[in-house]
Amino acid sequence: MRLPISHPFMSNEPILQARGLTKQFSGFAAVQDVDLDVTEGSIHALVGPNGAGKTTCFNLLTKFLEPTAGSIRFAQRDITRMRPAQVARLGLVRSFQISATFGHMSLLENVRVGMQRAAGMAWQFWASPARLARLDERAMHYLEQVGLAGQAGELAVNLPYGHKRALELATTLALEPRMLLLDEPTQGLGHEDVERVTELIARVASGRTVLMVEHNMSVIARICDRVTVMQRGRKLAEGSYAEVAANPEVISAYMGEATEELAA
Repeated sequence: MRLPISHPFMSNEPILQARGLTKQFSGFAAVQDVDLDVTEGSIHALVGPNGAGKTTCFNLLTKFLEPTAGSIRFAQRDITRMRPAQVARLGLVRSFQISATFGHMSLLENVRVGMQRAAGMAWQFWASPARLARLDERAMHYLEQVGLAGQAGELAVNLPYGHKRALELATTLALEPRMLLLDEPTQGLGHEDVERVTELIARVASGRTVLMVEHNMSVIARICDRVTVMQRGRKLAEGSYAEVAANPEVISAYMGEATEELAA
């Protein structure tokens, strides 16, 4: 069942666009001539069977790889040759498949590190406690958004894995992104944690745009507005979950267990 999501800022205008996106490695085209439009305020999934090129495409869009050909625009600006830090400052912020937190800092301190950059205090770890404390109220707000406010003083290293993913989401939100790019947000999670993280993504998506690479089709079916399916480096299909799940080419590309998930 699809989660009820309110998208008050959803528009018909794309915030992220790719045209002719191509990446070659020693003559092998991992991504070839991909066009993509992500509508502002939507949750958009990038999916495909193993080896489809979705991860390479995601890394191109987030500027961790340079394209061989094609262009990328974010919020009407050409970001094709920008570095990851530059696009992050524009509000295009990604998370990673492996949870990245500071284990021996508290949850509040982890979120505060993310906020320090936005506040122009990126490297001021030696700042006085009083100066850093002015960020605490806002940091608590982000922890509340992901359901971790009650554990704000605990060390991150003591969190179960699902809660670490939630903390990572809170630290990502602390950068005040206009668009979130999530790399396999439910990878390695048990059923209960998948439910928790899915609900968190739906909640924090309100007022933001989300592009996610995700393998769990039930998650995509529940929260995504649009799905782009890739195969062998090319865009195979695009549309709502129901549309792509009924597409014979998509069913053929997935086969096996993944086909059963699509049809569910």
